[in-house]
Amino acid sequence: MANQFKASEKGTKIRLTLDVSQELNNTLNELADDGNTTKSDILRRAIALMEIAVKAQKEGGKVMLVNNDKSETKEIVGLY
Repeated sequence: MANQFKASEKGTKIRLTLDVSQELNNTLNELADDGNTTKSDILRRAIALMEIAVKAQKEGGKVMLVNNDKSETKEIVGLY
């Protein structure tokens, strides 16, 4: 990923407090477990993906999901 976020490259870390629903916390836990990582890392990756999506949309592009054999695509709308 060309625009990967690394806190050490971006300066001093800032601690945030975030209130989430139990459902979102469960989702974060599942994603972190599946990826063998932390909830913080899942949120960092989500923000990096959002940054890429917003930039693409601002430049007139689209965010798409394409299956492995490229026989089906889905456009992701409403991100920005």
